[in-house]
Formats: sequence, structure tokens, C-alpha cells
Amino acid sequence: MLIWMLRKLMADRGIWKGSELARLLEEKAGYRLSAPSISALLNGQPKQMKTETLDALCTALECTPNDLWVHRT
Repeated sequence: MLIWMLRKLMADRGIWKGSELARLLEEKAGYRLSAPSISALLNGQPKQMKTETLDALCTALECTPNDLWVHRT
């Protein structure tokens, strides 16, 4: 099973709000996500994701996809 770790990654970086994540995405990756899209990412594991969104998250949070998802059996 894959575990979505976005909230933990954000907390580790002192990011507590979706609006802060939105600002980082725009500043560091030049990527805009709507408030509902950010809310969906924060409130549940995504069933699918555009590669552009994944790349922007990794750029903004200075992480890899392996940091965003953890595999547990």
C-alpha cells in the first residue's frame, strides 16, 4: 500500500497551510493549483496525479516522489 506523505513533508518544512503550499508552488515551480485542488491533495491520497503537478510539488518542497509516497506492506 502507498501512503501519501504530503502533510508530513510540509510540516517538516514548517509549512502548515494550503495557502503557504500554493505560494511555494508558484514561487519555486511557477505552477498554480486551485484552492480545491490543494485541499484535495491535503485531505486524502490522490488516486491519480499529473506529472506536472508531481514535478511542481517535488520542486517546491525540494523532495523526490519517493518522499511523497511511502510503500508499506
